[in-house]
Formats: sequence, structure tokens, C-alpha cells
Amino acid sequence: MAENIRVLVAKPGLDGHDRGAKVVAAALRDAGMEVIYTGLRQTPEMIVEAAVQEDVDVVALSILSGAHMTIFPRVMELLRERGIHHMLLTGGGIIPKSDAEELAEIGVGKLFGPGTSTRDIIAYIHEEVGRRRVADEI
Repeated sequence: MAENIRVLVAKPGLDGHDRGAKVVAAALRDAGMEVIYTGLRQTPEMIVEAAVQEDVDVVALSILSGAHMTIFPRVMELLRERGIHHMLLTGGGIIPKSDAEELAEIGVGKLFGPGTSTRDIIAYIHEEVGRRRVADEI
């Protein structure tokens, strides 16, 4: 589908549970995407700096700590401060539907909970990155 999609997978905050992030990262890699995994305990500033340095299309955060209403908005704010509007900010974790809806209002993409098929995540990233690339060409 979309060529050469680059994805940064990050584990922000103090949450040390990264098995899900590693499974998703491997699935994205197996689907032909270039994946950069930052490892544990990343700050929003570290995540955005890595995203800029790696010139990614997607920033995917894995948050199981309950800090999603702080971390997603902060990452979005830092991306906008740098004038970056083309990167998809998405992710997953334990995120109530009402919080996901509120985050969508500030521009965060679809969020995925435990048990989501990696095929659904891959399809969403292909579709959304493709849509953003077409919009940038117009």
C-alpha cells in the first residue's frame, strides 16, 4: 500500500510493561514498515525529538499507566510547537472510550485496546498515512 511507512513506537512514563508494544512493533515490521522502538521510560520531549530525528510518519504510544490524558496531549503539543502536522499520533493501552473521544478532538488518531488484532492496527496505519500523504500533495 503506502510506501516506506516509518513508525516510532514509544513507552512513555514509568509504565514498564512493554510486551504489547514489542508485539505491535514486530507486526508492523513484518508488514513492511520501518519501526523504531524507543524502549521504556521515555518523556514526551524524548519521544518527539526521536520522531523528528527519525523522520517518521507515525508516533505510536503504548500507555498502560493511566497517564494517557497527560501524555498524548503533551506529545501533540510538542509536535505542533515544531510545526509538525503530518505525523499520525496513535497508540494503545487501557484507555476508556470517553477519553479516546476527547483525545481525538485534539487530533490524536485511533487508539487501540488490549486484544486488538495487529491486522486492524496495520490496516489503520496504511489507510491513515496514505490519506495524509495525499492531503500533503494537494
